[in-house]
Amino acid sequence: MATTTVSTTATSTAPTRLSKGLGGFLRAHRERLSPGDVGLPHTARRRTPGLRREEVAALSGVSVAWYTWLEQGRVDTSRQVLDAVARALRLDDASHRHALALAGFAPGATAPRASYDPNLRALLDSWPGSPALLLGPAYDILAWNRAYADVWPDPAKIPEERRNLLLLLVADARHQRVLPGWESVAVDLYRHLRTRADRRPGDEGFRRLTDRLATARPDLDDWWACRSVGDFAPRTVEITPQNDRTSHPYAMNLLLTPQPQDTTILAMAPVAPVAPVASVASMAPTTPEPTGPPSPGVPASGVPRP
Repeated sequence: MATTTVSTTATSTAPTRLSKGLGGFLRAHRERLSPGDVGLPHTARRRTPGLRREEVAALSGVSVAWYTWLEQGRVDTSRQVLDAVARALRLDDASHRHALALAGFAPGATAPRASYDPNLRALLDSWPGSPALLLGPAYDILAWNRAYADVWPDPAKIPEERRNLLLLLVADARHQRVLPGWESVAVDLYRHLRTRADRRPGDEGFRRLTDRLATARPDLDDWWACRSVGDFAPRTVEITPQNDRTSHPYAMNLLLTPQPQDTTILAMAPVAPVAPVASVASMAPTTPEPTGPPSPGVPASGVPRP
C-alpha cells in the first residue's frame, strides 16, 4: 500500500503539553491492538505488546518516521491525517473526539444513528428459526433477532462503531469461521452497495465505510477500487454456527424494505434436507411368482389365448 507523503517536519521546539498528550494517547491505543484486530496476519513473537509503529503508519497512509514523531509530540497534523490514524487504531467515537481535542481541533458532530420502523424489528422476531439482520443504507447493523445471535457472533457484544456487516465479513475471523465462503458474499454485497452509493453521490456514510474497508483490508484494494455494480442474488450458503462444528445450508436473501426506510433485511432460512427419491424400478408393480404350472388355456405370460 502506497503511503502518503506528509509535508511537515519535526518541530524545533519542545513538545507542547497537548501534543505530548496526543502522542501518549495514540501510543496507548496502539499497544492495546493485536494484528488480528486490524486484519493483519500474526507474525513471530513480538518484543512489545500491540501493533508496531510501522504497521499503524502503513494503515494510516503516512511514513513511519512521521508517525513516530507524532507519538513523540514533535509534529503537527492535519485533521484528515489524524482521522486516518484514528481509523487505523480503531478508535471509537468518544476516543476519536478526544484525539481531535488533544490535537487542537473542534470535534465534529456525531452522525445520528439511523432510525427504523419498529415493525421491521417485530418482523425479524417473528422468524425464530431464521437468522436475520436489519441493515442501514451502508450495511450498518441496526437490529437482529435471537436466531442470528445464536448462529453468528452477537452484535450486542461488538462495539457499536464496528457493527457493520461488510466490515465484519472482511475483517473479523469469527464471522469468517461461521461463513467460510464469505468472499463471494462480500463481493456481491459491495457491488450492491456501489449501486446504492452511485444514486446518492456525496453521502458521507458510503464514503466513510469505503475508507474503513480500505484501512481494515488494504490487501483487497482491487475490490474497493472496482466500479462494477449489481444486485445481490439469492443463494444457498454453508453456515457453521458459532457453537457447532457442522455446516448447514441456508437460503440467503437480501430483502428491500418499503420506502422511505432505505433499509434492507438479510434473511437466512435453513434449507430442509431433501428426501431421497425412489427409483422408477423400485416404484414399478411386480408380477407375483406363479405358484404352480400354468393352466392349459393360459400361456406363460398370463394373457388368455384368443
